[in-house]
Amino acid sequence: MKCLRVTLGLWLGGWMAAGATAGTPETRLAELELTLPPAASPVANYVPAVRAGNLVFLAGHIPRDAAGELMTGKVGTTVSLAQGQAAARQTALALLATLRQELGSLDRVKRIVRVEGFVNCPDDFTQQSAVINGCSDLLIEIFGDAGRHARMAIGAGSLPLDVSVEIAMIVAVE
Repeated sequence: MKCLRVTLGLWLGGWMAAGATAGTPETRLAELELTLPPAASPVANYVPAVRAGNLVFLAGHIPRDAAGELMTGKVGTTVSLAQGQAAARQTALALLATLRQELGSLDRVKRIVRVEGFVNCPDDFTQQSAVINGCSDLLIEIFGDAGRHARMAIGAGSLPLDVSVEIAMIVAVE
């Protein structure tokens, strides 16, 4: 029986390391020492989130740094790949802030369904997927396997306010 417990413990430990997270998304945010920014207000004629059945459609969000300043510039020219990934990560936090405002708690998320990422970059830049990984990786850190999603990563010649990335998301909820 002792051998079974040890083997089961090793197997479960390996499974947890392979992408599942312990605890709830709200707990994971605290464990990762992440603070969500205030949910942004729309700057044009749209709403930040629309719920249709068990899906929440989040409008395109843009990145702001810890001081609240826009993260701007073209990835591949004035912005490095690492800076673009950081901008995508900050945008993920902004999306989650809006989602929490809509739901009351991120613990109501069943699955991140789709991420739609746009990267402000020159025509010859081809690492859009690597940039949007900044968002995707954070979602998996917080939600585990429920954070794995369908995705698109597209290059754009320009984005509103010259931001480096803009990301929208679709989420299945309870």
